[in-house]
Amino acid sequence: MSSEIPGHFRSTTRTRLRPDVPRAAEPRRRPARPDQKASKPPRPKERIRKTDLGTILLHWILVITLTLSIGTGLRIAMDSPEHSWLVAFDSFLPLYTVWTLHIPAALTLVAVSVAYAAYIWRGGLMRRIRFDKMRLKGLGNRSKQVRWGSINIILYWVLFATMIMEITTGTLLWLGYGRGLWVQMHMWGTWIILGYAAAHIMAHFALGGFNQLARVLRPTKLGPRQKPFDPMDLVAELLDPENAAKSQVEPQPKSRWIFRVGPLVVALAAATAAIAIAVTVDGASEDTLFVRRIAKADRPTLDGDLSDGVWRTVRPFTMFTALGGNYDGKGEAAVEIRAVHDGEWAYFCFMWDDPTRSLKHLPLVKQADGWHVLHDRYDLGDERSYYEDKFSALLTKLPIVIPGDRTYHSGPTPIEGKPSTLSQRGLHFTPAPGLAVEVWQWKASSGGLLGWVDKNHFDMPAEASQAQSEGQVPYRGGFIQDPRTAELYSDNFERQPVGGYERPIQPKRLPTNWKATYEALGRIDLDPDHSDAEASRWWMNMSESEPYSAALDAEIPVGTMIPGSLILVDDIDRRADVVGMARWAAGHWTLEVARKLAAEAPDVAISTGTYLRVAVFDHSQIYHTRHIRPIRLELE
Repeated sequence: MSSEIPGHFRSTTRTRLRPDVPRAAEPRRRPARPDQKASKPPRPKERIRKTDLGTILLHWILVITLTLSIGTGLRIAMDSPEHSWLVAFDSFLPLYTVWTLHIPAALTLVAVSVAYAAYIWRGGLMRRIRFDKMRLKGLGNRSKQVRWGSINIILYWVLFATMIMEITTGTLLWLGYGRGLWVQMHMWGTWIILGYAAAHIMAHFALGGFNQLARVLRPTKLGPRQKPFDPMDLVAELLDPENAAKSQVEPQPKSRWIFRVGPLVVALAAATAAIAIAVTVDGASEDTLFVRRIAKADRPTLDGDLSDGVWRTVRPFTMFTALGGNYDGKGEAAVEIRAVHDGEWAYFCFMWDDPTRSLKHLPLVKQADGWHVLHDRYDLGDERSYYEDKFSALLTKLPIVIPGDRTYHSGPTPIEGKPSTLSQRGLHFTPAPGLAVEVWQWKASSGGLLGWVDKNHFDMPAEASQAQSEGQVPYRGGFIQDPRTAELYSDNFERQPVGGYERPIQPKRLPTNWKATYEALGRIDLDPDHSDAEASRWWMNMSESEPYSAALDAEIPVGTMIPGSLILVDDIDRRADVVGMARWAAGHWTLEVARKLAAEAPDVAISTGTYLRVAVFDHSQIYHTRHIRPIRLELE
């Protein structure tokens, strides 16, 4: 009796624990000797994980495109004041092809996003990314794979939402409507995508280590189409895993594997259609300024006033510019443009937002130890406080659909073999000779309110002087300043090397009657964000000044302020090829400009097909607003 109970107990126990193994087939176990360790059962061989070819292709296209978009995007953002700290990554970011890579990369992102959606739908792979109640509960599951699988699905949807935000805000920026919050959201999306990339890799590593990560390098054919999701399938899978796995796919007719490429073909067709639609919409929405023809008797009077009858009959074109400096920290301004021509001359009227009339151009104040220039970064070529308001217009015949790469390159050292920029920003220059780019520049206190407009050019990078090579004065790249400006106006002091303006300097000229000159400045308020009085004059003529002398200097008391801008001629408006008069009122500058239609190189003829860009400066030397797409002129 006693001998049967143990045997019965062993048989019952073995059957209960391993019902799928007959008793007779069980191997006899030999008792282990005391000096012999029990051997561990061999670990099952890990299955090599693979991924369907379509997912691998779309994955790597997305990775490459995002890398280009983020790299070029950070290079572009580096040029704005609030993101100047990105200069620390200068050596890791693209340099010469920035916008010409960023815009195509953005278009490719649109295409690959559409392609992925089509591939998931056509391939029956929605369960791969579906985040439902069961996966939500999986976040608290004890199983590591279930938990990280749910986390991975959440990360997918974070990426999807961020991609939609990036595409939407990027489109608004491209079309000229995005600014302020949209710009910030576009930048936030960059940081989210970078964070997602790191989290995505960590999640897949937690799911299956390097074997899981290597799936994107091991292609396989796309499996049979999965059945639509049914919660009862989960119950069936728990009760009978083997049969449940077979029932998760829809019955497929026998066919060659190539026909399963169908989802990838559909995805490619969807991507092609997305690109075609985007290009068509972009071409149809081209920014065009219609320049109406008028009789010579109807020519407007250049006085900075919109009261001329001709301007009231012209439909204005509004361009939003952003990504500049100052402007109450927003760095953006709307520019309203009107244009007419009489067959010989073109007339433009530019009106732009500016909350303050800024006329103070590097004023000089006398202190106990001598004269000092009021500035904050002028020695670096990047004054942002004590500078006059400016306006700039660029004309070119080049089909510059996107900015940069042809006229501007960002970064501290944008030209190999040339000096670095002291401002840590970029340089204007053209990549090849003979590319005509004409740049008008109106400066409020440097002849601008007297009718003068600089006619500058962008050209090949100039040779650096010794002082520029030594980093003592800013290198200007290919910015060719109007050679006549040296004869018409100048600073009232000699240029100083870096740090030189911290010491006393000697003015070039002193006012003959310092009291009259001081009174002409009007109400003096040194806050750069406060407006100067309408009647104030922050420049000094030759007729009211004399060359510096110690005797004249001794008559001027400490605390006196004099203009930092000198007007060298009396007939400044008659010497201009581009004539312009401006007036500030109610938070707006209005500038009327006239120039002949015909021109010879390096100037640019004004005709149908000429491209125009505008930029505004709010008491800043180089930080100006900008827009992405150009304005195409169409003359009547």
